[in-house]
Amino acid sequence: MITLEQIRINISEAIKQCELTQTELARKIGVRQQQISCYVKCEKLPTLDTFAKLCAVLELEASDLLCVKDYYTD
Repeated sequence: MITLEQIRINISEAIKQCELTQTELARKIGVRQQQISCYVKCEKLPTLDTFAKLCAVLELEASDLLCVKDYYTD
């Protein structure tokens, strides 16, 4: 089962790996730094538009952040 906590962890790890501050990332995707903080703390999830921008800036596939590979097993 995909959980919000798993998505939060994936977003947090991706932000750390890209070596951008939350402020820099927020500027690149057009949101306030507080929004990034909310995503990291799992207080909110990004809108689909913002999610797509996050994926682009973090250079990740949406399926990676959403734990899709963990959900579908053969």
